[in-house]
Amino acid sequence: MKAEGFVADGFDGVREVFQRLVDDGRETGAGLSVWRDGQEVVRLNAGWADAERRRPWRDDTLVQPYSLSKAFAALTALVAVRDGGPDLDEPIAKYWSGYGIRGKERTTLRQVLSHQAGQPRFPAEAAGLDLLDDAGLRESLATAAPEYEPGTSLGEHAMTYGHLLDGILRTGAGTSLGEVFDDVVRPELGLDAWFGVPEHALPRVADLEYAQPDWPQQLPAARWLQTPAGILDVDRMNSRAWRQTVFGAVNLHATATTVAQFFSHLTSADGPVRRLLGPELHTEFLSPQVTGHDEVFDTELTWTLGLLRDRGKIAKGGAGGSAAWWSLRHNHACAYLTHRLDDHSRAAEIAAALGDDLTITPVR
Repeated sequence: MKAEGFVADGFDGVREVFQRLVDDGRETGAGLSVWRDGQEVVRLNAGWADAERRRPWRDDTLVQPYSLSKAFAALTALVAVRDGGPDLDEPIAKYWSGYGIRGKERTTLRQVLSHQAGQPRFPAEAAGLDLLDDAGLRESLATAAPEYEPGTSLGEHAMTYGHLLDGILRTGAGTSLGEVFDDVVRPELGLDAWFGVPEHALPRVADLEYAQPDWPQQLPAARWLQTPAGILDVDRMNSRAWRQTVFGAVNLHATATTVAQFFSHLTSADGPVRRLLGPELHTEFLSPQVTGHDEVFDTELTWTLGLLRDRGKIAKGGAGGSAAWWSLRHNHACAYLTHRLDDHSRAAEIAAALGDDLTITPVR
C-alpha cells in the first residue's frame, strides 16, 4: 500500500523511510506529521484503521497512543492550577483529605506531575477492580502506602498518573480531568484529541492490534501495567466503553497532525501553549524537575512536569510505538502515531531521517 499525503521539499527522506516501514510489513496503520515554522511540512498516512482491513488510515484517524496521553493530562492539571485550583507545592492532602495517610501526608502535585509520588502502579488491592471503576481506582491510591517516600526516587506513574491528577482536581478544583480538558484545553488549543471520544467521532478511531501475539508479555514495562488487568488487551482497548471513558494515563485518542502541531508550539514564547498557561506555568511545564534513575524505564532520565527532556528534544512516547517530540536542535516537531503495537524502532527511524535521535539522555 502506498503512503498517502504530502511532503515539502527537503523531506523526501522521511517519506522513503515511512514507505519502507509499510512495504516491509513493520507498519500496518499509522499517521505521521512534521511541523516546522508554523506549517505542516509532512503529512503521511498508510495502512488500515481497522482489523478487517476495510478502513484506510486517513488524516483524521484517531488512535490511542498510550503514555503519550500523559503530556496532555499534565497540561490539563496545570490549567487547573492556573485557574486557582491546587497549588504545585502544597500537600495534596490539603484538598484530598483521604489521600494524606501512610506516608503520603506531604506528597505534592509537583511530585505527581514529575513521577516522584511513589505510586507508579496501582496497589495489589486494586487487582479486583475494573478499568472503568474510576472512583474505586482513585480510592485504592488514596488508601495505599507509596512504594517509596515521595520525592526520594522516581518512576513513570504508568497507570496511575491520570487517576492521581483527577483525584487532585476533583478535590482541589471542584472539577475533573476530563472536564477541564474538554471545556478548556481542547477548544483553546484547537485539538482533534479526546479523553472520552464522543459518539460522532467513534467511526474515526483506529483499532489497536498486536505486531506479535505475545507482545503484551514481551513489553519491558508489562509488570507495571498489570493491575487492574486489561490495559494491554486489544479487545478491551478497542471497545466502545473504553474509548468513551477517561483514563488520563493512557487513553487520549488523537490524530498525528494534532499531536505534532501541539508539540510544535511547546516552546514558543508567543504560542498557544504559553498563552494557555501563562509565562510562569509554561516555564514550569517545560523545565527539568528531576533527573535520576527511572525505575519503570530502568534508565537515567530527566522529567519536566509531564514530559521527557534532554539537550536535544522535549518528547513523550507510549507503549506500542507511538511517539512525539520537539527538536530543540532543528526546530521541528514530529508525531508518529500507530495502531500496530510493537517497539519504538519505527519512530526512531523516522527521527533519524529528520536528523534526530530518540534516545533520551539525562540533563546534567
